[in-house]
Formats: sequence, C-alpha cells, structure tokens
Amino acid sequence: MVSKRKILITTGDADGIGWEVTSKALQLIGPKSGVQFFYFRQPKTAAAVKRFKTHAVTSLESALAADFNEKTLIEIRSSRPPGQWVEEAAAACVKGHFQALVTAPLSKTSIIASGLRDIGHTEILARISGKHDLFMGFMGRKFSVVLATGHEPLSQAVRSLNETKLTKAFNAARELRSILPASKRKLPMALVGLNPHAGEQGLIGQEEAWFKSLIERTRKSPADIQGPLVPDAAFLPQNWKLYSVYVCPYHDQGLIPFKMVHGFESGVHLTLGLPFVRTSVDHGTAKDLFGKNRAQPGSMKDAILTAIRLSKERAL
Repeated sequence: MVSKRKILITTGDADGIGWEVTSKALQLIGPKSGVQFFYFRQPKTAAAVKRFKTHAVTSLESALAADFNEKTLIEIRSSRPPGQWVEEAAAACVKGHFQALVTAPLSKTSIIASGLRDIGHTEILARISGKHDLFMGFMGRKFSVVLATGHEPLSQAVRSLNETKLTKAFNAARELRSILPASKRKLPMALVGLNPHAGEQGLIGQEEAWFKSLIERTRKSPADIQGPLVPDAAFLPQNWKLYSVYVCPYHDQGLIPFKMVHGFESGVHLTLGLPFVRTSVDHGTAKDLFGKNRAQPGSMKDAILTAIRLSKERAL
C-alpha cells in the first residue's frame, strides 16, 4: 500500500485558464494528509498558492528528488510546450513515480504546435501507456457519460461503431459506474441511440436494431444496461435518477448536455482503461477569460479531489 501519494498536474496552454483554475483549486483544497502536489507551469506565470510553501525546480527529475512534504508545492517551471509536459508526465505515471495525473485544458492546436501528432490528451496517453482501448468518461453530480468514440470526424465515428467497440465502451462504463456514489452504482447504464428517435423501429436507420441485440447479449443482468434511449429525451432531468452512466455513440452527443449542466462549476473528465489515474477538467481553455481572474475552479477542484480518492482506492 502506498501511504504517500504524489499528484502531478499539468497546467495547459500558457494563454488559457489552466494555471488560474489550478492555483485557485489548490488554494481551496489546501494541504492534504499523505499527499504532495507537483505541477508544470510556464516560468512567467503569476504568483504561488498562499496556503502552501513553494519549491521551484526546472525538471521533473529534480522534482522527484525533492523531500516529501505535504505543505510544499513542487513547481516545475518549464518553457517547453505543454503538450510535451503531458508526454513526460504520463511516462512518469507509467513508471509509478506519481499516483495520479491531473490535466488542465490544452488546445488541440497547441498539441500539434508542440511537434506531436496526437489530437488530444487521450491520444497522447494511449501512445505513452501502450493502452489503446481508452475511453473518455465524464463524472458529474447530476449524471455521468462515457463516449464510445473520441476525437474523430462524425462521419468516421459513425463508421467505426461496431459490436466490439461498443462492448468495450460498456466495460469502460462499468469501470466508471464502480467509482460513483453507492446510490448510483445500483442503477443501470443506458446506451443512447444514434439516430433521431432511436431509429423509430427501423424507419430512421438500422443501427438501433443491433444496439438492442448487443445489449441483450452482453449485459450481465437486466439491471446492467438498458436502451437504446431516444437521444433528444435521454438527458431530461427526470431521467438522471434512472441511470448511472450514459454511453454515447459519439463525442458531442455526450458532451453537449454534460457541459451545459455541469459547466465550470463541477464535473470531472477521466480516462478509462489506463494503468494509472488520470483526471481532468470537463471544459476547454477559455482563452477569452485569460488574465481576467474570472475563471471558476470548481471542475479543477473536483478533478484534483477525485484523483486523490481514486489513487488511494487503487493503493488498497
């Protein structure tokens, strides 16, 4: 059992709100017993977090050599592109140097400008970890979702849906359900339909026919997974209490309702299928708020606290 947990945070785009929400979240959280926080940030970023002492270094290697102290933030000041921070951080987590990785928002253009070919955090993490059956999960106070497909054009995402992929998405959703509050763990998961009206009994597409057949063949009990649900009604508030996790065939189908309901105030993005804990905010870089001290840290606070909890549970 690991009694001392090291949590590594990457603060995202230099001209986004990543550092602001990170510093505000750490200020709200304060020192935690048995936990030390480390983070990457640009050298020119503003002030430290008042509730902690700060020990600044210029490399991850130097950070790992520092003495464990819950009241000291280890600050890795790096002018390297933030996409490369994520690479280095993921590799360190794979090696067990850190018990969890928390990421602030990072734009796709910034990743490509870093010299990487990956389109997002998930793709970087898959490449570094060697685990390619990763799924994006979003855990919220109202409801949670798993995306069956990720950062790919809608036409390609629809073509890529098959029984194997959806079965793996169901397993990822079961993983997410297992870490939800006890009351939610008892509820079935729900597969959201792909077509309008969930196909209207085949009048608007045939995908839902094999969706329903797959559910019947792969569910572990009648209460395991249900659906397919009609997409335009699935996320109505009266349905939140009926299901534990919504499995959504494509990216925006799950994230539009999730972000509209949870926004900056709450919600955690998790990468399901990794050999280590990775959490993130559920929002983007919000570059229009950069430097205005108006960014809300709720999602980052939730992401950090969830990383602490899950890293502890994995250590038991």
